[in-house]
Amino acid sequence: MEGAGSGDGVKPRTATWLDKHRPMYDRATRHPFIRSIRDGAVDFASFKRWLAQDYIFVKEFVPFVASVLLNSCRQSDDTSDMEIILGGVASLSDELSWFKTEASRWDVELTGVSPLKANIEYCRFLESFSSAEIDYTVAITTFWAIETVYQDSFSFCIQSGSKTPKELLGTCQRWGSDEFKQYCQSLQKIVDRCLEKAPIDVVEKAEEAFVRVLEHEFDFWNMSSSEH
Repeated sequence: MEGAGSGDGVKPRTATWLDKHRPMYDRATRHPFIRSIRDGAVDFASFKRWLAQDYIFVKEFVPFVASVLLNSCRQSDDTSDMEIILGGVASLSDELSWFKTEASRWDVELTGVSPLKANIEYCRFLESFSSAEIDYTVAITTFWAIETVYQDSFSFCIQSGSKTPKELLGTCQRWGSDEFKQYCQSLQKIVDRCLEKAPIDVVEKAEEAFVRVLEHEFDFWNMSSSEH
């Protein structure tokens, strides 16, 4: 049995998940830490903690995205997937440079920083995708979910009426931009296409991965807000 998709008039699977798991999704994308940025009430110590911890996360994110790229080469039925994912890989070098520059600006020491518990668990989750046996559909779903939560979270901070501190506007615009949103939508189209053709057990694993991303993102924001 294959997963239902948009080809038969049914709502795309990702849209169904976003509706089904809306409370969890909103917890991840409208977390008090994100709201504090939007409201101009953020504790800059929390932002600095996020900056250092997210730098560690992105370094672990690089091999994860590389594994998704490799899986697309092996398993995808559409060569354009590789080009889209490769764009994400290429942007990560610039992203790491951005973190270093931003850390210097905020006097945040990146060398020797230890990952906190939520970060360790999230990175361990990413490492679980290093196996060649991981289904491409599950991997690309996870990639899309991670990127989408960040895009939605930070775009919230630059919407009309926001009071985001000017010092953080660059950060929010980096992930909240329309350009990044379009990239996330490109990933979403790949995910829906894969889910439409996937057997039900793979669809279930992909949904489980989607939910786990939401849980990890929520915990990551919590970690940024308090040193745990």
